[in-house]
Amino acid sequence: MAKILMKGNEAFGKAAIVAGCRHFFGYPITPQSELPEYLSRELPAIGGTFVQAESEVAAINMVYGAGGSGARVLTSSSSPGIALKQEGITYCAGAEVPCVILDVVRGGPGLGSIQPSQSDYFMVTRGGGNGDYRTPVYAPASVQEACDMIIDAFDVADIYRTPVMVLLDGMIGQMMEPVDFEKERPKRELPEKDWATTGTKGKRKPNIINSLYLSPEILEEHNYHLQRKYDLIEEKELQYEMDRTEDAELVFVAYGTMSRVVKNCINDLREEGYKVGMIRPKTVWPFPFEAFDKIPNCKNLLVVEMSMGQMTDDVKIGTAGRCPVHFYGRPGGMVPEPKVIKEKAREIMGGVK
Repeated sequence: MAKILMKGNEAFGKAAIVAGCRHFFGYPITPQSELPEYLSRELPAIGGTFVQAESEVAAINMVYGAGGSGARVLTSSSSPGIALKQEGITYCAGAEVPCVILDVVRGGPGLGSIQPSQSDYFMVTRGGGNGDYRTPVYAPASVQEACDMIIDAFDVADIYRTPVMVLLDGMIGQMMEPVDFEKERPKRELPEKDWATTGTKGKRKPNIINSLYLSPEILEEHNYHLQRKYDLIEEKELQYEMDRTEDAELVFVAYGTMSRVVKNCINDLREEGYKVGMIRPKTVWPFPFEAFDKIPNCKNLLVVEMSMGQMTDDVKIGTAGRCPVHFYGRPGGMVPEPKVIKEKAREIMGGVK
């Protein structure tokens, strides 16, 4: 096992290259700017394409063009930049153009700050653009997991002909951790890209990449087709982790960096005699609603986020009123501290054991 110590943002770029991506279109914005900087050096060296577009809007439309030709293509940005890309993302979803989009989240709303946050949850899980569409969204908790998920995201994008997003907070992008790019990974069966705009060579009719349907009947059927695909993604691509939930009376729900903080809190609280565990969504869409049927001893849920509690809506849906849902978080780029998280848990569970 050959591990390399890398900064998250640079490791994400290498993961894309390992996945076969040879085209990147983007625009610099902190805290993800090291990623395009890395690819600006590495992609041309292997015959790939790097373009720093004039704007985020231009970048996502370049992605639409490259993805429509069947190429594996990546774009990345941070929160305000992802917001600008939403029109292009819904075009890609409507036209079924596969691509991978990384969101290294910073504090908001608006320009906000360059500090890490998780406040893009609504935007990426609900679809920030128009229409009835969804995008698969991975939520890794480490640099290694992020790289594994990025590699898998390219396969998922090709299998389902869909944009795929990877949701990362700024801490994962900026931290340095060892990463193994040579580890064994399951091989997926990938479909032929007979839909791509590669030129007819006089052998077939032209392929058309389009999201415009002027006939409402045809558009309706297209939406039904997309929904069948999203139903299949929910069935096949859901990922989550259950951590010491078998006997847990209080179950934390956290993803990304916050799940790592919560895991340490669980260790400490267990030593004090509290029965606590965690549900960690590894995909935030599809969301692991089924996990909440697997915590029979749970009396309280505690959602911990670097936001004002955006994930609590999905947790309430998952628990269906069976037990109270509590929240602790900090917005704007502030990170919840383990001491306060544990105090909140003790308060909910009735004080010191």
